[in-house]
Amino acid sequence: GTNIDESRRQKVMEMMKHAWENYVRYAWGKNELRPMTKRGHSGSIFGSMPLGATILDGLDTLYIMGMTEEFKQGREWVANELDVDSLTADVSVFEMNIRFIGGLLTCFAFTGDVIFRDKALQIANKLLPAFQTPTGIPNALVNLKTGNSKNYGWASGGSSILSEFGTLHLEFAYLSDVTGNPVFRNKVDHIRQFLQGLEKPKGLYPNYLNPKTGSWGQQHMSMGALGDSFFEYLLKAWIQSNKEDNEARQMYDDAMQAVFQHMLFTSKSGLTYFAELKFGRPEHKMDHLGCFSGGLLALGANTLKNELSDKYMDTAKKITETCHESYDRSNTKLGPESFRFTDGIEARSLKSTEKYYILRPEVIESYFYLYRLTKDNKYREWGWEAVEALEKYCKVPGGYTGIKNVYSDQPVQDDVQQSFFLAETLKYLYLLFSDDSLLNLNEWVFNTEAHALPIKGVNPFYREA
Repeated sequence: GTNIDESRRQKVMEMMKHAWENYVRYAWGKNELRPMTKRGHSGSIFGSMPLGATILDGLDTLYIMGMTEEFKQGREWVANELDVDSLTADVSVFEMNIRFIGGLLTCFAFTGDVIFRDKALQIANKLLPAFQTPTGIPNALVNLKTGNSKNYGWASGGSSILSEFGTLHLEFAYLSDVTGNPVFRNKVDHIRQFLQGLEKPKGLYPNYLNPKTGSWGQQHMSMGALGDSFFEYLLKAWIQSNKEDNEARQMYDDAMQAVFQHMLFTSKSGLTYFAELKFGRPEHKMDHLGCFSGGLLALGANTLKNELSDKYMDTAKKITETCHESYDRSNTKLGPESFRFTDGIEARSLKSTEKYYILRPEVIESYFYLYRLTKDNKYREWGWEAVEALEKYCKVPGGYTGIKNVYSDQPVQDDVQQSFFLAETLKYLYLLFSDDSLLNLNEWVFNTEAHALPIKGVNPFYREA
């Protein structure tokens, strides 16, 4: 009952305190904390430039948990220290958007404090040169100082990545609305139109698109890495618009229908999962990242009642169950980075390169949505199992660390406290044990980094310019 949830919420708040205080103590202003060696982590996706990723990602979680002193401390850093103008660094357009711009915009919505809006605008302006391609599909990396942009060398013949250029819409549209500057919304609307006009192989969206030629790269499709949040933002752009952006919802439903037809499988023992497609052939492997899809399908089913709703909801429950199995079938009760389905193995990793857990949120994210939308208490129990596992295997005196093998009884720790642990994993756990009125799904939509953005027209916190 209520007392249990209250004490569990309290526990999650203590975890946040532990993660935050150690970051403050040992890595303040750096991107992430190395909790065992107790110093900043320079090998992160942000490199060694001190961009305060953990601050920008964690601030809204502090606010939701009522940690006002800590929030103030973070706000001061944002006001006085955050300055992207002076940095010579190639940064990921996608990561800067979802973690930095997203986190700042949520803090602006929560507080109305314009420092957050202005810093979000400053960062977004720095990303705009990446969109100067023949198609308007942005490159992956942009240099903050020179504005030069490029794609990753490994991505199919100079391609941009579906999950990256497809995960800008919520933040850019909202930024235009709060600043009154239409350029950001125009950029993402253009991406949408461009994608809509393309021929989709079997109705599916490949993970790679060449920004110069506008043609698809290698025919790989995934609900996990490289695909995932593109689908999420189609549904959520429609939700954010108060269900007026019907084109987004239509593209979501069409995409899901193709995905269900070609990528949805059931294992021998009855576990439902999304396979990846490589050149039309299924690879029976699912990423931890793909486990967000249980929550997404539930949200889709809940927000529009049509002939697909029951199938969406049924699949949402089954996918979430499969992802829980990937946790339950490990020694640590934490799930691996990816897991496979073969004749002999189900929901387990085969390769050592897939057995790690880096404090990821996606499985807990699905527990959160499924609990909110079904009220089945098992999702809270599953979330609590994850809390106990995190405390047992990932908590160290200096914070929280990932582990290298979830199937080991004494896993080696990786010594990185990811910024998304504070932004997403702990936030979704806290919300899982909270009442529906805290960030009600009828008023807020979460970006892919769990930063809550207000729904237009229904949420007084929208703060349109």
